[in-house]
Amino acid sequence: MAKPIPDGFTSITPHLVIDGCDKALAFYEKAFGAEVLARSPGPDGRMWHASMRIGGSIVMMADEFPEMEKSSRAPSTLSGTSVVIHIYCADTDALFDRAVKAGATPAMPPMDMFWGDRYSQVTDPFGHSWAIATHKEDLTPEQMQERGAEAMKAMEAHKAGK
Repeated sequence: MAKPIPDGFTSITPHLVIDGCDKALAFYEKAFGAEVLARSPGPDGRMWHASMRIGGSIVMMADEFPEMEKSSRAPSTLSGTSVVIHIYCADTDALFDRAVKAGATPAMPPMDMFWGDRYSQVTDPFGHSWAIATHKEDLTPEQMQERGAEAMKAMEAHKAGK
């Protein structure tokens, strides 16, 4: 009997819809050190299914198939995405720089955040948002709450020009 969750997968696995899946696989190899696990192109050249591993996680993907269902649309078709894929790594700054050099657009430069992570964001050339983080401090919920309130006050003061 087959395992209900295949080897290497977790209970939740992102499945990206991309306009240009084959190009995206090459980008993810260069930007994030992804290992391509599978490619299944269809007869019309669009990628029916592909998968890659980044660190210890598998991400599945396919080309856009608008004729099939609403969920099969790429961010470029939707003019944006509502999902951020989060990568924990050993060196946020290095992976951020690698992704930008590979063609990602910086969305938030690396900075130390109130919840204890060094954190940044990029948008890949296919419209998907990626958070890149390194966990630096273990904080209690109370410490995060206090630091979060301080961070919000600082942002409001900055907006007000103080």
